[in-house]
Amino acid sequence: KNEDFVIASKVLGASNLRVIFHHILPNIVPSLIIYSSLNFAGAVISEATLSFLGLGIQPPTPSWGSMLSEAKDFLQIAPHMAIFPGLAILLTCLGFNLLGDGLRDALDPRLRT
Repeated sequence: KNEDFVIASKVLGASNLRVIFHHILPNIVPSLIIYSSLNFAGAVISEATLSFLGLGIQPPTPSWGSMLSEAKDFLQIAPHMAIFPGLAILLTCLGFNLLGDGLRDALDPRLRT
């Protein structure tokens, strides 16, 4: 409300909606996208952690955390039972973070030349 570009727009006769949609939102969208993508990755990790501990999604609904929990008893004889759910969690979180990074690079008005 007290930034120079907001005051300048108001002095030039811009309405509140115009200031919000043309000056404020374009500047916060990249940060919001990064924050959201990190939250999605955090939600995947949180769900997997809770399911691993037995506090998340209950069987028979499949969950990467419950798959890891069931696989911990078979690590010596069947390590693939733990490797694949772990890789799925890793790749999903990495994908959300890379998606957020790419969208930030594409949408950030400060990076445009």
